[in-house]
Amino acid sequence: MSDNFNTIVDGPKQFARECTQLINRCSKPDRREFVHVSRAVAVGFFFMGIIGYLWCLIRSIQ
Repeated sequence: MSDNFNTIVDGPKQFARECTQLINRCSKPDRREFVHVSRAVAVGFFFMGIIGYLWCLIRSIQ
């Protein structure tokens, strides 16, 4: 019975251990990295907006 309990508890323990390792490995981005990622996201939003606007414009002409 104890062996069965250990196998049930072992999964969440391993998951918690892996989550802790991931959190310890991650770091807060510095200013340069944050600006780089923000700029990339802004460019993506801009181009998706242009594509959406052109799509609506073309569909309204037809």
